[in-house]
Amino acid sequence: MHTAPRPLGRSPVSVGPLGLGCWPLAGMTRAGVTHEAAVATVRAALDAGITHLDTAYCYGEHGESERAIREALGWGGGPGTTNHIPRDAVTIASKCGIHWEPDSSRSPPRRQVNDGRPERIRAEVEESLVRLGTDHLDLLYLHSPDPSIPIEESAGELKRLLDAGKTRAVGLSNASVAELARFHAVCPLSACQMHFNMLQREIEREVLPWCMSHGVGMVVYWPLMKGLLAAKMHRGQVFPTTDSRHKYPMFNGVEFDRNLDFVEALRPIAGRLGVAVPDLVLAWTAEQPGITSVLFGATSPEQVQEIARALACDLDAAARAAIADAITARGPVASRRAV
Repeated sequence: MHTAPRPLGRSPVSVGPLGLGCWPLAGMTRAGVTHEAAVATVRAALDAGITHLDTAYCYGEHGESERAIREALGWGGGPGTTNHIPRDAVTIASKCGIHWEPDSSRSPPRRQVNDGRPERIRAEVEESLVRLGTDHLDLLYLHSPDPSIPIEESAGELKRLLDAGKTRAVGLSNASVAELARFHAVCPLSACQMHFNMLQREIEREVLPWCMSHGVGMVVYWPLMKGLLAAKMHRGQVFPTTDSRHKYPMFNGVEFDRNLDFVEALRPIAGRLGVAVPDLVLAWTAEQPGITSVLFGATSPEQVQEIARALACDLDAAARAAIADAITARGPVASRRAV
């Protein structure tokens, strides 16, 4: 894998091929994730040379992900605290426009709320900066378009935040080509964030070509499809209700079995190269045309260390051809949007 920093669109920001997706650190999709484990996971990423940290205002009901990042970096801990990591040594991306509200009719008793109003966006960004212990972000995304207001209103506020120096670059996540174009007409986009992996390649049809033609970097999440492509799952595995994967068709019934067959087809390809399946998957994802950076989730230093091995994985023509054949043989996949 080419590990040199990659420019994020036409912005002054550069990112490495791998970034730490900090949603799992909030503990809302995995049981048993502690604050201490979250902090240790971020530090392990930095030790591995992975300095692109991707979080969001809604990653945790009370900003647990952003607070863990702040502690891991040693930022803004109060009088006498030393900043252990220089500000320019990391790339901090966060998102605004989604928050949590109590809802006793649900289990857990909360619901996700899309709110792209300018005043709400500004309030979330200001709170995120406090949580992170910094005066600016490197990249600020609108987490998802709010269908209740024109996207131009949200874009206008992000443009004002960009002009005010609250962020060095702006992105849009989970959006259609039409939404990207309308946003970009008001506020210059440097990045788009969408899900993408060997089994979920929907962005190749329209979104990725649009980004490539407009100089917008593509940052992707779910490269291992929530652990499916890490080759550690087994047939008959059942996910508890505390694990969000039980809601996804890819992890249920015949779809799950077919996906496990696909993973088995990757094993001999990885074996010939002398690497693990996750290394193969991440290296393939990072070299796809138009992909700027690949986010992976982790909840422990050990998981980070395993993922970081992918930085040393180089594919050859035979591996690329065999992967293409396996993807074709798998056929259409039952997918689902993140938000």
